[in-house]
Amino acid sequence: MLMAHPAVLDDLVDRYQTLSLLNAQDPEVRRRLDDVAYTLCVATGTSDVDAALLAARLHLPGARPHDDSLVVG
Repeated sequence: MLMAHPAVLDDLVDRYQTLSLLNAQDPEVRRRLDDVAYTLCVATGTSDVDAALLAARLHLPGARPHDDSLVVG
């Protein structure tokens, strides 16, 4: 799967966090928050904004490296 550039993801996460702090009762703020959430989902290949935020953060500089090794018990 293609992933958006880290700079794009960083901007989307910042915009989502900023809009989340504003009064979501304002229809314009709510519309913009929904637009950013949708764009985050598309950019990360997810269908849920929480999953999109997690996926975006994992692809930002400074995120912990992915370890897909198996744990043998």
